[in-house]
Amino acid sequence: MKKIQDIKNLLANSDADGAILAANEIIQAGSNDALLLAQAYYLRGNAHRQKGEWGEVMNSYLASMELHPDGPAAEAYRATQEIMQFYCKDYYNP
Repeated sequence: MKKIQDIKNLLANSDADGAILAANEIIQAGSNDALLLAQAYYLRGNAHRQKGEWGEVMNSYLASMELHPDGPAAEAYRATQEIMQFYCKDYYNP
């Protein structure tokens, strides 16, 4: 079974697909450790962010926040919301 550090290493090497697979392996193992699962969901969200898959990013961060409300996913979720809500009006006004 993969470990959290393995996922972090994959993300550092820009291997988002590998990180998603590793995180899913931890999640599907069904651990009773809520913190471990929260970290796996958070890192899976980061991997989806690298790929630009914003819906999956939000879903993963929300799942992490349910398990650990004070974890890093809460801030990442808010930052992602701001990114998704931003648009430049000049681009839409020719």
